[in-house]
Amino acid sequence: MSGLFDTARLGRLTLPNRLVMSPMGRGRTTVDGTPLPVMAEYYAQRAGAGLIISEATHPGAVAVGHAHSVRLHTGEQADAWRAVVDAVHARGGRILLQIMHAGRVSHPDLHGSQPLAPSAVAAPGTARVFSGAPPYPVPRPMTDEDLARTVDEFVRCAATAVKIGFDGVELHGANGYLLHQFLSPVTNVRTDAYGGGPENRTAFPVEVAAAVARRIGADRVGIRLSPGFPLNGMEEPDRDEVYPVLLDELARLDLAHVHFVAGSDTELVGRLARSWPSTVIVNLGTGPAGTEDTLAAAGKALADGADLLSFGRQFLANPDLPARLRTGAPLNAWRPQFFYSGGEQGYTDYPPLDAGVPAAT
Repeated sequence: MSGLFDTARLGRLTLPNRLVMSPMGRGRTTVDGTPLPVMAEYYAQRAGAGLIISEATHPGAVAVGHAHSVRLHTGEQADAWRAVVDAVHARGGRILLQIMHAGRVSHPDLHGSQPLAPSAVAAPGTARVFSGAPPYPVPRPMTDEDLARTVDEFVRCAATAVKIGFDGVELHGANGYLLHQFLSPVTNVRTDAYGGGPENRTAFPVEVAAAVARRIGADRVGIRLSPGFPLNGMEEPDRDEVYPVLLDELARLDLAHVHFVAGSDTELVGRLARSWPSTVIVNLGTGPAGTEDTLAAAGKALADGADLLSFGRQFLANPDLPARLRTGAPLNAWRPQFFYSGGEQGYTDYPPLDAGVPAAT
């Protein structure tokens, strides 16, 4: 547990501990992606985290990847998110908005148009739409106008996030979504300035990060990456060449953090983390479910050079995770049947230690 409850810096923030609530889509939205009121209580319950990173949030209609995934590009959505942020801050927490464009991992049933991507390469598998599970279609390669509009969507979403009180943003460059798609020679077969060698394929993610940093300040901006993680059909045969180029370019922007996803190429992540000049967040995945295993995994990650540790399902099921780990208390068991639906059930009804309800081990 050495260091886990020490304070830490992240950009302009001072965090009271090194535990980060990882982004987790939970599906508690209206059909148009507006946060439901119950989201405010859900996030506020977890304000004891050193930092909360919100679920992936879409900056425009065409960016949407799944049914009931949350958005921030209308006034109504901004008002709903403001209630979430205010609730977290009222309990002493800090929260970033994660911004994500799904790219090819989308379907016309979600927004009425052909998905956009670096190239016309369809994602494998089936889409999560409101009715049925159709295969992912072949996306439309992005034009110069599409690229410029998408940068603008990221920037406007980030500016809105800061305006309504978020402490910063994290750009989603992982898990096979749009920014990640530009990095791979399998999903990006462009022949213009955004395709070809590593310098070109990293250009668009860097362009997005630079534009957002200019608008809201680099110390409010981080990025999530998953080198070698095969989710959503990603293949990265030359990741050892691409990611050092990407990290060098991002480091020049003085971003606040880089956040590595569990399941990534651990050897490559280690090398990238050691070269990164600011805060490194490492996600520990869903493996350690018990208190002792979680503490052991956290201690090893900190010893290996992580600055902050992000947890998903552990925070999902334990709104008071920092208190449980600090005292060695057992952890609640998570309930997968309510991960993406169920209203308050399996969302805000996980008992904290002070509720007097025995926790499952």
